[in-house]
Amino acid sequence: MGKIASMCGRCGGRPELRWPRGVATLGLAILAAGLTGIYVWIGRQRNLEGHMPEFIGLLLLAGILYVIGVFWVFWVERFRLGAPALLIILASSVLFRVVLLPAQPSLSDDVYRYQWDGRVQRAHLNPYVVFPNSPGLAGLQNPDYPEAPGANTPTIYPPLSEFAYRLIETVPAYKRVSTIFDLASAGMLMLLLAAMKQPLHRVLAYAWNPTVLLSFAMSGHFDSLAIVTLLTALWLLITNRPALSFGALALSFLSKFFPVVLLPTFLKRTRLAYVGLFAFIVFMFYVPFAGAGLRLLDGLRDYARVWEYNVSLFRLLYFVAGSRTGAELIAGLIVLAAIGYLAKRHAPPLWSSLLLTGGVLLLSPTAYPWYFTWSIPFLCFYPSAAWLLMSVTNVLAYTPAIANGGGEPLRNSFLLFLSLEYGPVYVWLAYSGWTALKPKIFRNQPRVGASDN
Repeated sequence: MGKIASMCGRCGGRPELRWPRGVATLGLAILAAGLTGIYVWIGRQRNLEGHMPEFIGLLLLAGILYVIGVFWVFWVERFRLGAPALLIILASSVLFRVVLLPAQPSLSDDVYRYQWDGRVQRAHLNPYVVFPNSPGLAGLQNPDYPEAPGANTPTIYPPLSEFAYRLIETVPAYKRVSTIFDLASAGMLMLLLAAMKQPLHRVLAYAWNPTVLLSFAMSGHFDSLAIVTLLTALWLLITNRPALSFGALALSFLSKFFPVVLLPTFLKRTRLAYVGLFAFIVFMFYVPFAGAGLRLLDGLRDYARVWEYNVSLFRLLYFVAGSRTGAELIAGLIVLAAIGYLAKRHAPPLWSSLLLTGGVLLLSPTAYPWYFTWSIPFLCFYPSAAWLLMSVTNVLAYTPAIANGGGEPLRNSFLLFLSLEYGPVYVWLAYSGWTALKPKIFRNQPRVGASDN
């Protein structure tokens, strides 16, 4: 996967074109204005399902403007963007979120499950044991949305997320808190960029991303808690504070399980003893819910056994293995091999984070659009063209064809939308892989007409 920055190249030995800094800054302002108009329209809609074609079209347009913005920032680094450009990036990032906060979370109903879990805990019940359809718990439902998702499944969320749900009561409050964590992630990215001696303007790759904006400011997903704690852990690791970094990594794992794939990356740069600290923190957070006993992971088992959404490579693995269990086993082995390879090669932590969080999603049976936010922060350091594209095209996963599982009468459009979402990404990945391998292939070929003597 190449970097967008490499697309600029050198101008064949000619002197580089130097644009006035004001022109480069004005370009960012124009892009920000266009994106603001799109998000204002989205934020005013009360029934997005009734305007799905317009919504998808505008989000793809927002994705195009976003990619131009990323290219602009990485390219015009040669022109030394100054404080006004950074102010535009940060101010518009806040503005995008402000205009989306009042919108109904109509793209996902997960926030209503957060709310139900919070009510369960305030009623002194264990969310790892009960579920929305449990007898006698109808009074805990939100009367405006009486069917919380996962109606017959205990919670799948880790303890730190559950503690947060207990403290928050209303849906708007969940969205505000999620957005605060989201903005804190942008702040942590700026600290990481400074630690890596890279321009702070690169934070645009995260702060302007449409998937990030829809997932947190509009839908209130709490993946933002896992992301900000993961970025904190990486910053502490890079700045040589290993104990604190493992503590933050444990908190990230206790918010969402995906950061566990980065544990070997952290261990490769510290001592094995820090695993004990990680395990101790995880254990202590689970203690208040220990009354669930063997049922503590029931919800997670149901999720792993049954749920499937927006699948790409996993479908191929299913075809090869002939069963879901076999496909999950192959996917797990591939992920373990990738983890081992990156650890053995001492890959940089941020590069490993991009590859592993992105690769897990491509191999997973469940890839909701907001899951892609896990890897988007690392585009600030490695602006992979293929993954930038993936961060834009995943909006197609909101279409009714995919959301309804391709059932009648949407069966014919199901594969079409999946192909449009993933097809260009895999083509670009294949091309990037070929261009990376081609020099090695041709270097090992015998020269035509070379003598055998």
